[in-house]
Amino acid sequence: MKQLDLNTKLDLLSGGVHRGAFKGIKRGIEREALRIQESGKIAKTPHPEKTGHALTNGHITTDFSESLLEFITPVSENPEETLAQLSDLQKFTLANMGDELLWPLSMPCFIEDEEDIVLAQFGTSNIGKMKTLYREGLKNRYGSMMQAIAGVHFNISFPEQVWQSLQSISEDKQAQQTFISQQYLGLIRNFKREMWLISYLFGASPALCPSFLQGKKSDLPFKTLENGAIYLEYGTALRLGDLGYTNSAQSSLKVMYNDLDEYIAGLREAIRCRSDLYHEIPDYRAAEPKQLNRNILQIENEFYSPIRPKRNAKSGETPTQALERGGIEYIEIRALDVNPFEHTGISLEQIHFLDVFLTYCLLKPSAELTFDAQKLAGKNLRQVVNQGRCTELELEREGVPVTVKQWGSEIFADLGRVARMLDSNSGKSVYVEVIEKLSRAIEAPALTFSGQLLSQLQNRTLEQGSMGLELANNYKQLHQDVEYGYYDEAELAAFAQQSFEDEEAVRAGDTVDFTSFLDDYFSRA
Repeated sequence: MKQLDLNTKLDLLSGGVHRGAFKGIKRGIEREALRIQESGKIAKTPHPEKTGHALTNGHITTDFSESLLEFITPVSENPEETLAQLSDLQKFTLANMGDELLWPLSMPCFIEDEEDIVLAQFGTSNIGKMKTLYREGLKNRYGSMMQAIAGVHFNISFPEQVWQSLQSISEDKQAQQTFISQQYLGLIRNFKREMWLISYLFGASPALCPSFLQGKKSDLPFKTLENGAIYLEYGTALRLGDLGYTNSAQSSLKVMYNDLDEYIAGLREAIRCRSDLYHEIPDYRAAEPKQLNRNILQIENEFYSPIRPKRNAKSGETPTQALERGGIEYIEIRALDVNPFEHTGISLEQIHFLDVFLTYCLLKPSAELTFDAQKLAGKNLRQVVNQGRCTELELEREGVPVTVKQWGSEIFADLGRVARMLDSNSGKSVYVEVIEKLSRAIEAPALTFSGQLLSQLQNRTLEQGSMGLELANNYKQLHQDVEYGYYDEAELAAFAQQSFEDEEAVRAGDTVDFTSFLDDYFSRA
């Protein structure tokens, strides 16, 4: 296999038979949003019945808590269409949840007590009870507050022509799916090395309501605004830091991304490894279970990685079984905060940037990532999460200190070249324009999402809860005012009705009791 540098690949892909290979990038978005009362407090009501059954509606469901909605778009090659789908799903849901609103920030609203956060309910089928017990385990392991944090997941897959072109120019003779999996793993390794840039640009959780700490002390150097909100002066994405989706027991897990078999083996070891931290919590065999099992990970989804290799699983398959069967099909990016400046939670500009950044991660040479190098990437991310907008912040790259400004400028120079290649496929300049605009945030940290958000909190002396409530009301009104752009109300109502019928079929299909169901599941995991 011929090793080519980024510029050589871009030259070869910009003309001749390979030009246009990147037409047809497929994307899907999963946006989480906390349901809140008109007062700004978390909603305690059940999942809105008119939106369908949370277990079987593939577009509108819940995530960890009963109040944390999740909107899931189908796969599309058109980013404008994806945003229209996302907007329609939220419009329909808002119209069917009474006076409640959607919280527009990643970190939750005022929560008086953790007990106000109700576990997501998925019904009485075996798989439904398993989903709820899994969340019971998360509550007992990490506390309920984590189950009120919202994010945006971005799924992407590249068209077949990309793989044919890359395999041709690199003179690779492997089976195509083996090549595809290797290329996606290379993307993941590069993403992990430089994902701090995502947090820097799009992190939108530099502040939080003090109620999130529930009286616990934090070692972070929080400052307090006049209105009571606490924040990190140079913070970007507290959701991705020690207060968010973290698991100290996972820090020693060696889940690696250099080979698909290695990745699968590492993840399976984690779900089979007993944990000293959780061994006293009753598992599914107990009369009153409080978690699925006593392992470091109850199931594979508990592994909190900002990026995952994925394949659509068949009925009864675990994620790693699906990967083992067919290789990597797409990539899931889990590092995005909810964008508070967009009613959909993510902007077209962000989608275009992610197209460029992930294409860059795919095409750039990707050396193997050692366990120590993974830990270094995590350290760099934490520094940007806590201090990203500090102009003097230095990260570590291959043992050498480098400023955010220097490293970021170098990345953006490469992104500009990738953007030109992608634009050459369409004859437009949309990608180049986005890269040029966002590159200015490297020189001016105030232009980042976190910088803009803190500026509004400080200059308008708004309490974060008041700001979130104001945005939530504005976005609800906006959704009421705009017409459906992709679906229509009757179509979404039909999806909802069908989901109840599908859930009945799931229950009818159960042939064993819950304990036997889980015995069988874990024997195959």
